[in-house]
Amino acid sequence: MSVGYVAIQWSRHKRIYDAAAAVGAVLFVGAWVITGKLMWRGEHALSDEVLILRGLGSCAIVLLHVILAIGPLARLDRRFLPVLYNRRHLGVMTFLIGLAHAALAVGYYHGFGVVSPLVSLLTSNTNVASLREFPFEWLGVGALAILFLMAATSHDFWLRNLGARAWKRLHMLVYIAYGLLVGHVALGAVQTDRGGAYVWAVGVGMVVLTALHVAAAWREAPIDAGRASATPNEAWLDVGSIDEIPMDRARLVAAAGGERIAVFRHKDGFSAVTNVCAHQGGPLGEGKVIDGCITCPWHGWQYKPGDGCSPPPFTEKIATYQVRVIGGRVQVDPKANPAGTPVTPATPMGGEGGHA
Repeated sequence: MSVGYVAIQWSRHKRIYDAAAAVGAVLFVGAWVITGKLMWRGEHALSDEVLILRGLGSCAIVLLHVILAIGPLARLDRRFLPVLYNRRHLGVMTFLIGLAHAALAVGYYHGFGVVSPLVSLLTSNTNVASLREFPFEWLGVGALAILFLMAATSHDFWLRNLGARAWKRLHMLVYIAYGLLVGHVALGAVQTDRGGAYVWAVGVGMVVLTALHVAAAWREAPIDAGRASATPNEAWLDVGSIDEIPMDRARLVAAAGGERIAVFRHKDGFSAVTNVCAHQGGPLGEGKVIDGCITCPWHGWQYKPGDGCSPPPFTEKIATYQVRVIGGRVQVDPKANPAGTPVTPATPMGGEGGHA
């Protein structure tokens, strides 16, 4: 979070994160080129340009698989949260590597004719009626265009001005980009007789990603199915016993309409806020209280447990909820208060937490 829109300022953690990702990408492409030279020799030898452009393309789609796997992995194991925190950095890197792959491919295959390379790329093959001869390059262009939009709008300036919902919808296009890239790689491999290894590789990647997303959804299903139930004759939701909520952590409950509520235990009391971060809709209930503030696990946005307000000079606000403790059980009223409404934390001795 920052008071104004400023150029990205890399902390030591971010520098290490980005340096490790960049070194990994360079090593991947280098290993690809070396392996290609050892495998394809003599009359089957490939030029350095072809090896590099294929290495760049493979690196980009591997990175995209990693990016799409981070979300479900972080839900399955909190140790992946630090990777999730800087996921946008990997997204921008994926676009840049994909752009390098595209530029080299266009220049190598379409840069020596009398027609503009881009025009040649889009018009040299228009046989869309044949799967065997489908212009797989078009799929790559479409995926690269989506990745460009995502990279160009990765700064919080666009998040704030587009609005969280519109920004999120835009960045959910990554799944369409992924589908286009799968088609690009599979059809390209079939048409250039590169063997079935590429097709098998992307197929395995799709299976792994699907399995991770299903596993993450299955783990959270009890929350959406109403793990917390209403107490007899009342609308309050039972969150659990006092001891079931870890200190400075939260337990999630779901209201009848599906709205998730994060009930945090901090110091001697319990406070409840919406599970949705005002930044990018991150899951606040998966974060923890740091320096007295609920801290979103995605990008570190913070809110005070007692009123859902970000600490000054920030002005973001989220909805709060009434909480009470009866018979050692923590209960929450599913009716949300207006964003930023102060609510006194509920305590075992004090019972219900009311408006401050």
